Amino acid sequence: MAVLAAGVAFSGSGAATLNGDELATVSAATRSVAGLWELAQHIDGHFLPYYLFMHVWALAGTAELWLRLPSALAISAAAGLLVALGRRLHSTRAGVTAAALLAALPSVSYYGAFARPYAFTAAAAVLSFWALHRALERPDTRRWVAYGATVALVCCTHLFAVLVLPAHLLLVRRETLARMLAALAAGCVPALVLGLIGYGERHAISWIPQRGPDVLLLFSKMAAGAAEAGVLLFTAALIGVALLATSRKNRAAAPPDPRRATGPAHATDAARAGQAASPSVLSPARWAGALLGWLVLPPLLLLAVSHLVMPVYVDRYLFVTAPALALLAALAAAQAGRGRVPVAVCCALVAASVAAGAYRHAELREENGRYESFPWAVARIQARPGDAIVYGQSQIRAGFDYYGPAYYGLDGYGTVPWPDDVLRLGREPAPTGFGYRERVAVAGALRGRERVWVVWRGAKSAGDRLDRVKEVEDAGYELESSWHSPDLPGLTVALYTRKDG
Repeated sequence: MAVLAAGVAFSGSGAATLNGDELATVSAATRSVAGLWELAQHIDGHFLPYYLFMHVWALAGTAELWLRLPSALAISAAAGLLVALGRRLHSTRAGVTAAALLAALPSVSYYGAFARPYAFTAAAAVLSFWALHRALERPDTRRWVAYGATVALVCCTHLFAVLVLPAHLLLVRRETLARMLAALAAGCVPALVLGLIGYGERHAISWIPQRGPDVLLLFSKMAAGAAEAGVLLFTAALIGVALLATSRKNRAAAPPDPRRATGPAHATDAARAGQAASPSVLSPARWAGALLGWLVLPPLLLLAVSHLVMPVYVDRYLFVTAPALALLAALAAAQAGRGRVPVAVCCALVAASVAAGAYRHAELREENGRYESFPWAVARIQARPGDAIVYGQSQIRAGFDYYGPAYYGLDGYGTVPWPDDVLRLGREPAPTGFGYRERVAVAGALRGRERVWVVWRGAKSAGDRLDRVKEVEDAGYELESSWHSPDLPGLTVALYTRKDG
């Protein structure tokens, strides 16, 4: 199942091109460690652990497939861990079905082929619940230390991945309270540090709009990656919660009965297992609440933070809940009847999920599958010698550096004309961000140019709000033609020509 999930994720890596967020990863990863540290002091400081990992990874190259491979491997790890966790909570059948359902999610095709840390958040979340089950099963010091380490890993993958951790508290018992809270507290130290850094750099996410409670109606679609698959699996997940909560016992987690032992050694081992098992491991109702919390608490808490602190509700921050959706739906199918019925139900649920999300898997494997196709924009620019290019947002220049004529093995200044980047000052991005240093006097830089290509992120109407576009118009140019890629935010390419006279 881990190989299947990795294959699904990685199969779309070479089709859809990198978008602006992934190009930010390229920009960060290709800086020196000192440059990364300087960047982290101004923007994306909470991404520093991921950027450091990608800095090492990018030493071997920055090709699309190579940059996205870690996310596919993280999805593989998440699927493998779901098999193990599902087996602990119910049966191998439940674990395998959960991994298959995870692989069937269109959101896995997106985030599993995305050079950002969201696939890592999903894998770390599954690992933390698996480690918690082990610690509750046999609460020795070594297992609690391992659990604390997985909590720290969750915190390092993404700041808002910590929103799954309150669900862990639903498994607290008096017998394990002190050690569990100590492990949680130690593991959350990175979250405290990264949270303080992120709050100091909150200007970087000032673009996020405020969302109302109605956004929660779209949560199942976001977690699954498609509306139809989301409704199907969310319904199954709620059934799984009900079945798990009303189950009389957790057969997978229950210790052997010492009274049924057939020999002294067997009896001793069984008794030891019975003494080591914690009541929380044997309570399906508690695990039903914890898994439901894993699924629904992150969106609720993220919306609460948005209204109490500042707007932060972004769909991709909640991919961490996708494994919980798959696991709960699998638990529902695995408990449906007796004999061969559960197997048939599991297969039917996986097949229905694949069918419900197939169209989205296909869409995400198109060139514009990440909604910002820089090759498309490059192809729209039919430059003549002497043309200029101006970027509405300086940071999107990185996409044209990556996918420009040189990307296709062509000479941008020879056989394939490419407009002059008249505002650019230096080849490298600014050390404190992802933008580039530019000349201030747009009119002066465009002097003598008859045609100017202007590119910006967003729809055509977004150009009316951009200073760079207004400055081009004020310099004496008028819009002749414009093109926008199919999906939002997308990219807009516009050709401006000098006004008559």
